[in-house]
Amino acid sequence: TLTRNDYLMSIERMFRTLNKASQLEQPVPEINAMNQRLDEDDSAISIIKDRLNSNNRGLNIRNVQMFIILLGQIHNDTRTFASELHLYDSTLDSIKKQIFDLRKDTVIRHIFRDTALRASFKPQLQQLRGKWTKADSLLKNVNILIDNTLARTSDNLISTDELQLQALGIAKITGSRAFGKERKYLWEQGKVNFPKSFSGEFRNKVSSEKKITQYYYSHTHNQLLMLLVTGLIFFLWIFYNFRSLEKRGGLESLKSFKFHYVNKIPLFASIIFMLNLAPLFDLDAPFVYIESIEFFLMITLTVSFWKRIPRKVFLVWIIFVLLFLSQSFSRYLGLPFYLGRWLSLIINCASSLLGIYTLRRFRKQYSDHKVLYLTGILYTLFNLLAVLCNLFGRVTLMQVFSTSGTYAFIQTVALIVFIGSVTEAFLLQIQSSRVRKDYKEYFDHVEIAKGISRLVVLFAIVIWLVVFTTNMNLYNLLSFKISKLLSTSHAIGSFSFTLGGIILFLAIMWAANFLQKYIAYFFGDVGDDSSFSDKSQRARLMITRLVLLVAGFLLGVALSGLPTDRITVVLGAFSVGIGLGLQSLVNNFVSGILLIFDRPLRIG
Repeated sequence: TLTRNDYLMSIERMFRTLNKASQLEQPVPEINAMNQRLDEDDSAISIIKDRLNSNNRGLNIRNVQMFIILLGQIHNDTRTFASELHLYDSTLDSIKKQIFDLRKDTVIRHIFRDTALRASFKPQLQQLRGKWTKADSLLKNVNILIDNTLARTSDNLISTDELQLQALGIAKITGSRAFGKERKYLWEQGKVNFPKSFSGEFRNKVSSEKKITQYYYSHTHNQLLMLLVTGLIFFLWIFYNFRSLEKRGGLESLKSFKFHYVNKIPLFASIIFMLNLAPLFDLDAPFVYIESIEFFLMITLTVSFWKRIPRKVFLVWIIFVLLFLSQSFSRYLGLPFYLGRWLSLIINCASSLLGIYTLRRFRKQYSDHKVLYLTGILYTLFNLLAVLCNLFGRVTLMQVFSTSGTYAFIQTVALIVFIGSVTEAFLLQIQSSRVRKDYKEYFDHVEIAKGISRLVVLFAIVIWLVVFTTNMNLYNLLSFKISKLLSTSHAIGSFSFTLGGIILFLAIMWAANFLQKYIAYFFGDVGDDSSFSDKSQRARLMITRLVLLVAGFLLGVALSGLPTDRITVVLGAFSVGIGLGLQSLVNNFVSGILLIFDRPLRIG
């Protein structure tokens, strides 16, 4: 016989189960946010679909590659949404099943069938009925929301797959025909079809480009935020060191350095530093990202060069800027394709003449900047090639050469400033630390600057190659080939390895060695007599150097994928060898390391 307590326990169990339905309210805001993102995705897909299906002769290889990248991002985001929705759907199904099983509870069914029991538990049953109605309504609404959102993700996945195949096909056809005659020779007059509404065509093209660009930047705000934080850290680092010197009256000691790029308010240096690092924050970025970076670099350099370079050189730079802007904005004009080619011809001819004039006029004046001179030759050569390709109907190559030469020159100028800014920032750090520790202010900074700039130059070369290969539409191909080569497994006996793992291990060890070599500079220790008397600091530096080397080795082994079991065996055998008969050799070796790091002996 069931007691009143048994009935109440069953009712309580039913309340607990129905309360689980409230969990379904938690993902509703996230699903609504997904639908907002899907609205943006639908807009981007619609624009890309219209552009790909419009048979627009002005659609170039850069547009197609940008569409492929954006479609890939949309596809990946949609897959993530679908996975999250399936998890929500599983939770929903589980709660639905538990609520459905409540109908099979014989105790509850007995209460509803017995009039006396219904009257006895009337308050509880009224609450239960309200709870049931609310849970049922919530289940239905969430179920509809999840199903509709899943349907949208499925539709977007199908659309992105189809459009990616279409874009890849267009890119393949365009790439295979790039070296052939794609259009008529420029002197072969064709019929020029002007758009019915020039202003409308212009507005539509600008609007579509704007929406695509906004979509990309709205979905990469995390990378942009990290980039801004990096630039802010660089700014604060330089600002702090200048303030530190100013408080101690040490600004006069900076005159011998003759800084060109860093100052008390290093806004220019920080912006250049940040923009030069931007390509590394999104290695698979569409062309619009690189184009935006180069545009902001151009504006920043122009403002900085206003009073920094001779007037004649600045005039040449302004002409270069105007040609760059003409080249960048000409594709938004909506001109007939034939007239667009003539406009490109004029711009490329003017750029070639400007390059030839500049190389001849300022060759002796800037003979020390060999890299800049060589890039000027590249700029001139690429514009001449663009002229020839345009004349003979190789439109794709014309577009590639035209933009690549210009962007290569801008990036080279910016990287020269980048190298100088970073090197000067390190020298400022050294001098600021020496003043804070009351060391002798003067030190031989020339050799130190050369050592620091070598590493910065290597880093700058990587950035330049990333930008250049992206502009030449070679980055994806080269990165795929190189990653395939580096990830291929090789075996020597039972020992397997990849070239990428070995290179990564060596790179980390080299970086660790570089850091332990130059870490003392951050504390003003450049190896002169001023720092020999500070024994406590030298001891800390010695320990820091050893930690960096050991940490670099362990990190290199962990990240490179080298077999740690074999390394452990070798280290074990080495330890046994030391224990058996190499104590004196190891003692001498360690003592030598201590002498190298601590340097207690000095000349005189």
